[in-house]
Amino acid sequence: MPAHEFESDSTTDPLAHERAHLAASRAALRAMREDAQNLDIRDVTANWVNAAVLQAQIDERIKSLADLAHTPLFFGRLDYLHVVGAEEAEGAEGEQFYIGRRHVHDAVGDPMVIDWRAPVSQPFYRASRKDPLDVGRRRRFGYTGGDLTAYEDEHLTDPAEAEQTSKLLQAEIERPRVGPMRDIVATIQPEQDEIVRSELGGTVCVQGGPGTGKTAVGLHRVAYLLYAHRERLARTGTLVVGPNRSFLHYIEQVLPALGELEVKQATVEDLVTAQIEVRGTDEAPAAVVKGDARMAEVLRRALRSHVTPPTEPVMVVRGSRRWRVPAYEIEEMVQELLARDMRYGAAHEALPQRIAHAVLVRMEQAGEAPDDRVQNSVARNPAVKAAVKAIWPAVDPAKLVLRLLSDAEFLAEHAEGLLTEDERKAILWARPARSVKTAKWSAADAVLIDEAADLVSRTHSLGHVVIDEAQDLSPMQYRAVGRRCSTGSATVLGDLAQGTTPWSTQSWEQALSHLGKADAVVEELTAGFRVPRDVIAYASRLLPVISPGLAPVESVREAPGSLSVREVTELDAAVVAACEESLTHEGSIGLIAADARIPALAEALTAAGHTCLSPGQETTAETRLTLVPASLAKGLEYDYVVLDEPAAVVDGEPDERTGLRRLYVALTRAVSGLTVLHSAPLPAELA
Repeated sequence: MPAHEFESDSTTDPLAHERAHLAASRAALRAMREDAQNLDIRDVTANWVNAAVLQAQIDERIKSLADLAHTPLFFGRLDYLHVVGAEEAEGAEGEQFYIGRRHVHDAVGDPMVIDWRAPVSQPFYRASRKDPLDVGRRRRFGYTGGDLTAYEDEHLTDPAEAEQTSKLLQAEIERPRVGPMRDIVATIQPEQDEIVRSELGGTVCVQGGPGTGKTAVGLHRVAYLLYAHRERLARTGTLVVGPNRSFLHYIEQVLPALGELEVKQATVEDLVTAQIEVRGTDEAPAAVVKGDARMAEVLRRALRSHVTPPTEPVMVVRGSRRWRVPAYEIEEMVQELLARDMRYGAAHEALPQRIAHAVLVRMEQAGEAPDDRVQNSVARNPAVKAAVKAIWPAVDPAKLVLRLLSDAEFLAEHAEGLLTEDERKAILWARPARSVKTAKWSAADAVLIDEAADLVSRTHSLGHVVIDEAQDLSPMQYRAVGRRCSTGSATVLGDLAQGTTPWSTQSWEQALSHLGKADAVVEELTAGFRVPRDVIAYASRLLPVISPGLAPVESVREAPGSLSVREVTELDAAVVAACEESLTHEGSIGLIAADARIPALAEALTAAGHTCLSPGQETTAETRLTLVPASLAKGLEYDYVVLDEPAAVVDGEPDERTGLRRLYVALTRAVSGLTVLHSAPLPAELA
């Protein structure tokens, strides 16, 4: 056995031995970081550019080797029955591996901690009594504030040991959460691990109800793919797409805790607003039409309408010679480019070369010997440039969308057979903007401009994209994200029952088709690990109305007394009292209310001497109460939730179904306890 492996557990104090290994591992990690900091690259770089690139790589390496004091360096240990070979375990007994968030080795290169993503670590998540995967013992470690305080063993091949639920695992799942979203690497379940480790080439869609861990599974999948395909993804890039900035702030610490620093995070709006600034909003009917996939064809027709068949020949003068390309020949070129369905901009660049090639053919027939330089020169000839400008003019994507939304005749012409008259009226601006800069673009308009921009020139594709809360995207938003992984793959995360936009998807099949990943595998997570059983059962009363046919989450957490529903007369005072009651418990507190109720509740809490955070702000030991508008609650979790006036949450949405879905989200944000306060009657579905 390598020297760093501890001896038999017959030692008098195994816990002390494990703590010693933790201390030695932390020391080894510090040594690895110091080695990186002390690297001298002066003699290995040819110039300042190479030196800058190499130094940037070293700086990233140093960052990734940081020891996070309150994040356990390892959380488990596997005792294999045999020595683990490249493919299978065989040979001598007794090989042991500590499983943690990153690889750590000692001074001679022997591993002290194995990365959880390595193949040898997989049995930590998958081994069972039915299939021990050559593991004799699985040990889990318990931590308090970064200190190793407990351990728990499972002897997977001992028939005399009764099977039981891991207390440490349950405690880790239920541990109060203060601060941003935690990683779940220590608690990944077998069905989650299968999704995390699925291959890079395939797109995976995860349907998961509240508390099933779908977000964390998606983030850990990114971390796994970066480990297994680092070189490829370093070239092509990875991206996490979230519903809003608050949500992205909430999850942003998960990947760095796993040693991954290079994953970009953005909202859909971030992706599509490179050319314009969003300053306006749409009424729901207009946003639904603008987000409909039919708009892609409207844009394609409008763009191609700029192509005008030639009516005159092109006459190119070179020296004393004139070369004539007749109109019918140029029209054949145009029709060929249209038939190939090339990007509009690529065809705009190709047409002058086609015309120049026709001129070169005539030169060769006349006995000349032109080369590529001559063809490029002809393509830049004023006569050719003028002809291309008339036949296939350059088009600005934002100006194209501006005209569609401002010119009723232009829209009607290109939406014929696609949009009804009422739908066209819904998206036409009452007061047309004079220019792209003065227009009050909406978020849906930005997606249309992004679609038009892709019709002109291809959008850069990344290697892998994760889309969270994907049920809320419109078909056009799916297309926008799909363009960014057209040659890569995606992980799609969501819950159909939590769709709270008027355009939210009705089925994953439709959504994946719009994304361009119709062959994706759809996995369903139905085991809940976060939300208590009574709370999820109460919220699931809404499912038959908001998402018929969707299986309710089966929570594994029994927490008697976790749900309290109270009718009150003085609502504001009752809410303040409920928050104060929740603050007597450990962990984070979320007060969720209809958006319109937020100012009044903020005033009541301030008057009572309570400081509140906004969604996405990090909780601290001193400030644990967050005031959450219902519209921003999705994806967030709190140990204890106080929900203010459910009827107001429902009434705050444009229709009852969307309102009930918003309420379902709000009801399922609690990890330990939920208090529902109401003065108005509860929605009938909850009665």
